Amino acid sequence: MRTIRASEIGTYLFCRRAWGYFLQGVASQNQAEMAAGSGFHHKHGRQVMAANLARWLAWLVLLAAVIALAVALTFQFIH
Repeated sequence: MRTIRASEIGTYLFCRRAWGYFLQGVASQNQAEMAAGSGFHHKHGRQVMAANLARWLAWLVLLAAVIALAVALTFQFIH
């Protein structure tokens, strides 16, 4: 039994003939556009990863600031 990939379903929904060509091993004529799209998705993926990292760092800095404030207030009330 063969696994059907999501890209195959997308190809089939977009154009049944293109899906049939894919199954026959016929290369697409828009290779340049497909390469550009792959490059765009790769770049976008890196941007999403960087945004997620920045968000985690922001949460860590906020947590450190809250802890520092709690320590400072505790120290002030003790002395």
